[in-house]
Amino acid sequence: MIDLHYSPEVALARDKGRPLVALESTIITHGMPYPQNVETAARVEAEIRAHGAVPATIAVLDGALHIGLTEAELTALGQASGVAKLSRADLAACMATGGTGATTVAATMIAAHLAGIEVFATGGIGGVHRGAEDSFDISADLHELAQTPVSVVAAGAKAILDLPKTWEVLETLGVPVIAFGQDVLPAFWSARSAHPAPLRMDSAARIAAAHRMRATLGLPGGQLIANPIPLADEIPAEVLAPVIAQALAEAAQQGIAAKAVTPFLLGRIFELTEGRSLAANIALVLNNARLGAAIAAELQATRR
Repeated sequence: MIDLHYSPEVALARDKGRPLVALESTIITHGMPYPQNVETAARVEAEIRAHGAVPATIAVLDGALHIGLTEAELTALGQASGVAKLSRADLAACMATGGTGATTVAATMIAAHLAGIEVFATGGIGGVHRGAEDSFDISADLHELAQTPVSVVAAGAKAILDLPKTWEVLETLGVPVIAFGQDVLPAFWSARSAHPAPLRMDSAARIAAAHRMRATLGLPGGQLIANPIPLADEIPAEVLAPVIAQALAEAAQQGIAAKAVTPFLLGRIFELTEGRSLAANIALVLNNARLGAAIAAELQATRR
């Protein structure tokens, strides 16, 4: 049996039967600098509380898998150096060796499921990288969605990826991709894309019902809820396209590869958009937190 370390807030929520929403920790360690990283994480947690649920930020600290972080732990993590970026492949090794690591989408889903948390709110999932036909660079997030029963609320896949291939892989893996409130899929910083949504749902109650029905049918895996960024906060796709192309070209010229690709691209896009991409990123994460809280409340109601 794994010894999970619950924060006092999460432990109390479990005892009282309150809805919980999992949060990843790479946004704290690899997403933005201190203190903005800690301030943003605190804002996301506050947004979940304001909408009737309890946040559970997940990380590995000195080999222990933490479900929920105290304010002191979150601040310390935000200032730590050399923190590992954990996915399915390295989560166990980090824990076994007493390391400290931040969880990606895949690792957060694993930890959330171990803790009995059914909903996870994040920014955007990983997917098929551009040029994957040569590099075979495909995020473990996609296979995790196919096998771990957690509903993930995200603003789609990150726009730096090969979105058509990402959606195709998810379809092949049998992962429900549900657009919230619109008939096309969002594209992270942009509310709309050219890709039709395989499924559309307009309420948290219906999303929760679909989650429950998958369990009833004995289907493995979770759901991806593609929640568009609010229009007031988006960067239109046509504005982003040349920026992303430039960042990709620079990454190729500099030989950036593997886990270093995404942080490099996000950092370069931040520079090229003069900070607009980060502001949009924060807005979409807050928006996903709100929807995640609503879905968690609906799921908790069906447990009673």
